[in-house]
Parts: sequence; C-alpha cells; structure tokens
Amino acid sequence: MNGDYTQEFVEVDGARIGVQVHPEPDGPPGAPVVVIWPAMGVRARYYRPFAAALREAGLAVVVVDLRGTGESTPAPSRDCRYGYAELATDVGAVLDALKPRLDGRTRLLLGHSLGGQVAVLHQALHDADRVDGLALVAVGIPWWRGYPGLRGWGVLPYTQGIAAVARLLGVWPGWGFGGRQARGVIRDWAYTARTGRFPVLDGVDADAAVGRVRTPVLAVSVDDDQYTPHETLDHLCGKLAAAPVTRHRYTVAEAGAPLDHFTWVRAAGPLAARVAAFAATLPRR
Repeated sequence: MNGDYTQEFVEVDGARIGVQVHPEPDGPPGAPVVVIWPAMGVRARYYRPFAAALREAGLAVVVVDLRGTGESTPAPSRDCRYGYAELATDVGAVLDALKPRLDGRTRLLLGHSLGGQVAVLHQALHDADRVDGLALVAVGIPWWRGYPGLRGWGVLPYTQGIAAVARLLGVWPGWGFGGRQARGVIRDWAYTARTGRFPVLDGVDADAAVGRVRTPVLAVSVDDDQYTPHETLDHLCGKLAAAPVTRHRYTVAEAGAPLDHFTWVRAAGPLAARVAAFAATLPRR
C-alpha cells in the first residue's frame, strides 16, 4: 500500500499487469470510475497528481502500468513478441479483474498518448459495452503527413529509424524516446506514423473497426504538445466516424500553467473537472 494507492496485479497470458487503485473520492458511493492508460514508457505513478485532481472532482481512479512498463511484466527483451493487439487485450483483462468494483457504476477509459490508442483499440476489437466513455488526452495518430508545417518531414525518418533499430536489435532500448519497448509495440506505432492507419491486428482491420466504435468520446489535445499536436488528434477523431466526439483544446490559459505532452499531468485541475462533467453526461448503469 502506497500512501496514494493500493498496488494490485492482474495476470494475463503470462504477463503481470500492475494496477494502482486509488481511494474512493469523498461524497456518495458509486462515483464514476476512470481507468487511466499511460503514455509509452511512462509509469503509472507519474499520474498521481492527475489522479488526485480527478478524485477532487468526484471520480474514482485506477491507473494501470502498460505491459512491460513500471510494475508490469515482462520487461521488454528480444524474447517479447507483443504489440498493439496484446496491449488492447490487457485492457479487457483489467476490466474483468475490476468487475466487482465497476458493477453498477459508470466507467471510463482515459488514455494518454499510446494509452489512448490502446483504449480506442480495445473498444474497436473487444467488448465495447463494458465501457461507457472514452477520454483521450494528448493522444494522436503520429502520421507524418498530419503534422503542421515542415514537422512531418522530421517525424517520418525519426519514427522509421526507431523501428529499424528495434528490428535490428530485437528490442527498442529506449534511447531518448519512449523507454525500453518490445519491438512489436514499436513496429505497430511506426506503422501508424508511416501510413496514418492502425495496422491489421489478429486478422482484423483495426482501422475499419475503429470507425464502428459508438462509445462517447471526450478528445482533448494539449497546447505546446511536442509529440501529438492538435492536428494528430483531429486525425484520430476523423476515424471515430460512428462515435459522438466532444473535441476540446486544453490551453495554457485554461490550465494556468505551461503545458506539453507530459507536464499537463501536473496542471490538470480544470481538465479533471471537464472529465467529471463528461462522465456526468453518460447514461447511468
């Protein structure tokens, strides 16, 4: 038991997924539950300030370490074969394990960066009815053509160079980006950067499946985001053709602090209130 949360674990296909369960918020029981899925290489504990802001806004919070990061295993190595398909499956396994806590309560998946892609893919490929809403914060398809100005011409060689190193070494060592990652995760991420589409996963056209998702979405891009600027989330929202999407830009003025792809977590009070307001619009179970 950490002072902020209780550490739990979920076993899935030989992996062990770390789950941090924060205390219930003040107020009446049965508050909506937000399950946070982090960015590539970012540990669950990084989101403690955001979890505190969400609890202050009246939401229950669970934060999950992505497979291979933080408390989750396996540690990425040449032996690891997993990619986006397995990460999306992990979402369902965690929801199954949390079922006693979730029954009768509104539940949201909140994804940051890669975690947002994973949450979307779970909704597209698995049992979408277990989740009432998706909140995507600083998420985007890193398609090189989607970046403003000349930035895309740097994104393409950068992303494909990382993929080439991961292929060559059998694992991405985490040199200056994303932490140590399984080559399958990097392969799928680089595919989205090259093509602007999700890859075929377990024989399913994931891009087409995303177009059939009907889960309500709160899509929030962040000012001064060096990795997923506003345009990259616009591109992802364009794929969610069947879903009701509420689009918002989280500005420096609203946050009252400097922002980027990571630091929004520490200036998230107004954003947490917005997530709580979104949760209140979702049908009650």
